Amino acid sequence: MDHIDWQLGRFQDGADAPAIVWRDRPHAYAELTDRYREWLGRLLQADVRRGDSVAVVSDFSPGAVACLLALLKMRCILVPLSREARDQHREFFRIGELDYRVEIDGRDEGTVTRMEHRRNHPLMQQLREVDKAGLVLFSSGSTGKPKAILHSLPELLNKFRTPRHCYRTLTFLLFDHIGGFNTLFYTLANLGCIVVAGDRSVSSVCAVIERHRVELLPTSPSFLNLLLLSGAVDSYDLSSLRLITYGTEVMPERTLRMANEAFPGVRFLQTYGLSELGILRSKSESDTSLRVRIGGEDYQTRVVDGRLLIRARSSMLGYLNAPSPFDEDGWFDTGDSVVAEDGYLRILGRESDIINVGGQKVYPAEVEQVIAEMSGVIDVSVKGEEHLLMGQIVAATVQMAEPVSSVSMRKRIARHCRGRLQPFMIPAKVRVVTDEQVNYRFKKIRR
Repeated sequence: MDHIDWQLGRFQDGADAPAIVWRDRPHAYAELTDRYREWLGRLLQADVRRGDSVAVVSDFSPGAVACLLALLKMRCILVPLSREARDQHREFFRIGELDYRVEIDGRDEGTVTRMEHRRNHPLMQQLREVDKAGLVLFSSGSTGKPKAILHSLPELLNKFRTPRHCYRTLTFLLFDHIGGFNTLFYTLANLGCIVVAGDRSVSSVCAVIERHRVELLPTSPSFLNLLLLSGAVDSYDLSSLRLITYGTEVMPERTLRMANEAFPGVRFLQTYGLSELGILRSKSESDTSLRVRIGGEDYQTRVVDGRLLIRARSSMLGYLNAPSPFDEDGWFDTGDSVVAEDGYLRILGRESDIINVGGQKVYPAEVEQVIAEMSGVIDVSVKGEEHLLMGQIVAATVQMAEPVSSVSMRKRIARHCRGRLQPFMIPAKVRVVTDEQVNYRFKKIRR
């Protein structure tokens, strides 16, 4: 039985249960099944065929989810795209070799447009020859141009057939993000309920949690920091939350400590995943610990020279616009620096973010955590800047609640960091801003 037939069988089991809350209206699994059948008919009428590459530009609306399920049934290659990345869509259309584009508007109505981008990439042809559905995801491009990642969907979806906990879950991670994709299919497989926020501002997210009694919030450390510093915890009833998962970037110790204090009855779980491999099962040492075990039945992990390597059954087939990153034994170098401690991993950050000051390594997250302790600091991002003598120096961009001169802030930071950080780790350059230090995916901007 293929995954979509199995999933539709699950929908029958929970026919009257809410599947998606969109614009404050619940849509039951029976309704989602009807919408799926409608989309199946529309796509066939538009002459969409097996193996076609089809973009779906939307968010987590009932129509968008039904369309994804119909494309999965037709064994198409899915290219989910969020509206937030619209300025990159033209390039994504070309790289994804689109045959069709589906645009779903604010009323949850869709249009199907034929495209002419097919070039028959060998990896896509490989999927078509074995008659499997595929998935194309684009990396955030934080370390250069976005990479186009191609998955075979049966392998990626197989893990969701194992029964897990059922939650009312807010879709915080985006429609075109591996975490958002994982959240959607995990929830549908376990007959949970997806709750869609109008936008991803702190006030909108908190209002939706309060109104629809959301139990699970999957988010990023940067958003969690904004939530805590906004005071929204005291302005909204967030008592329905049972679990907050965090990933996509390094969690500052201060943020995790504040979060545990603000949500004493909530479990905290660090997650780990990559677009190239999927989301691994994880277990935090405790709610207050940044040490985590990752892996699961489909994954093997090892640490080589302080870098995390992973081998997975659900690994991508490869990049559509870059060479294969796998070694001859199938291991993928994540690029993450880690420390192995007592059977757990402590994730230090991306190797590409490490600052080299005269031969000494500086992890941005370590410096950010110390600066974040200072009064008036809302957020901080640290990166390396080129220097003629030292190779690189540490530069900090600090978001403050009130305007402060960069010169005086640099002196304050130097005083605060003295004794807490090695001298070469203390920022030599400081810029003060009042705007947020995160991108549309709520990941810290360092480049």
